Amino acid sequence: MKQTPLHDKHLASGAKMVDFSTYDMPIQYKGIMKEHLAVRESAGIFDVSHMGEFIVSGNGAEAFLDHVTINDVKSIHRWQAQYSAMCYEDGGIIDDLLIYRYPDHFMLVVNCANMEKDLEWLMMHKSENVDIMDMSDQTGLISLQGPKSREILQSISDIDLGTIDFYWFSIGKIDGSPATIARTGYTGELGFEIYAHHENIVKIWDAIVSTGGDGVELAGLGCRDTLRMEMKYALYGNDIDETTNPIEAGLGWITKLDKMEFIGKDALASAKQKLPRLLVCIKMIDRGIPRKGYIIIIDGKAIGEVTSGTQSPSLKQGIGIAYVSIQYAKVGTKLGMSIRNKILHCIVVDSPFYKKGTVNR
Repeated sequence: MKQTPLHDKHLASGAKMVDFSTYDMPIQYKGIMKEHLAVRESAGIFDVSHMGEFIVSGNGAEAFLDHVTINDVKSIHRWQAQYSAMCYEDGGIIDDLLIYRYPDHFMLVVNCANMEKDLEWLMMHKSENVDIMDMSDQTGLISLQGPKSREILQSISDIDLGTIDFYWFSIGKIDGSPATIARTGYTGELGFEIYAHHENIVKIWDAIVSTGGDGVELAGLGCRDTLRMEMKYALYGNDIDETTNPIEAGLGWITKLDKMEFIGKDALASAKQKLPRLLVCIKMIDRGIPRKGYIIIIDGKAIGEVTSGTQSPSLKQGIGIAYVSIQYAKVGTKLGMSIRNKILHCIVVDSPFYKKGTVNR
């Protein structure tokens, strides 16, 4: 298995390690519940160096990215980030991703499991005036998330973090090490994602952990999953994939059908006109925990399926994300869920499940 530059740190901290898309990654340290609540109440630090980073440059970079992604790349200002996705011609999602616009290039951050597929797709469609470099093996990524994240990071940063708004970024130094510091994250809390060269990422990790003290918890991928579920943030491979489209996945807000053209536009325009199903938030009424693959039932008929589910640490209740037939997607609709040969009651609720996040603070 592959290892991130922080692998030895995880082992020394007693992390429980798992195979995650060919990487040996920490699933938890002291427990998912403890780590989850630390992020909601104080701060947690994650190693997400398994993510992929591609640098896209050249005179045709903007037009190229606008063609291969569904959001409006031309609207991104320098030092701004954008959430987007790439789709096939039929509207199926290749991957969801982040685009960071630097003064002279773009950086794409893609899901680990999709790196090879994404790079192949980009290379297939690029023109001669576009250059693409895969910087994944040279880039480390730390995510510091939680209401106290800014306070902790500011004490070792040489730039004013208060000037970085949500989905904007800057270049600075953390404990003397150069890094890209972005106000992005996957938790619903105030937070920063820090990109740095592999040689510097361990030093930055140590500085944050030392400075944060008891205010920062080492956090694994287990609580990263429960945190994102409470916010209904989609996970590729669960809630979205090549068999789903952005419209039914609730990502219409990043699908700019008014753009001149982009790959998948016609299919997505058609999907918007006739939507057979929708990705919704479901909360358990009866005691039970939704899991991926559980069937949603009404009047004895299967009308949907859970794509992600957990016992919410914040709400102390079973929650799930599920595709359901459009006629049953309205908030307040009561449904049944097949769990261990029993039909348990659940209800469609509005998004997100957790509404006290500090992401816009």
